[in-house]
Amino acid sequence: MVVLRLKRLGRKHRPFYRVSAMDRKSPRDGRVIENLGWFDPLAPEDRQLSINVPRVDYWLSVGAQPSRTVKTLLKRVGCDPTSGKKLPAVTEQQPAAV
Repeated sequence: MVVLRLKRLGRKHRPFYRVSAMDRKSPRDGRVIENLGWFDPLAPEDRQLSINVPRVDYWLSVGAQPSRTVKTLLKRVGCDPTSGKKLPAVTEQQPAAV
C-alpha cells in the first residue's frame, strides 16, 4: 500500500521535510516512489510549503493514504486529502451525425 508521508532531511535542530509517496513498509527516510513537495517548518509562513497538487491528487485517486500531518499540510494548500477520490474523466466529444 502506498502512503503519503514526510521524509526528514536537514541537520540537527534544523529540520526539513519532503512530502513523498512511499510504500507503507519502507522506513521513514527510506526509498521513495515519488517526491511530491517539501515542508520547511522554520521558514517564514509564505515560504514554508510547496506541494505538487496535481500529482498528490493522482496518488489519492489511486488509493494512497496520507499521514495525519500530510493531511493537515494538504488542507493548507487547498487540496482535498480524501483518499480514493476519482479524478474527473476526460470525455471525448462524439462527431455530430450528418
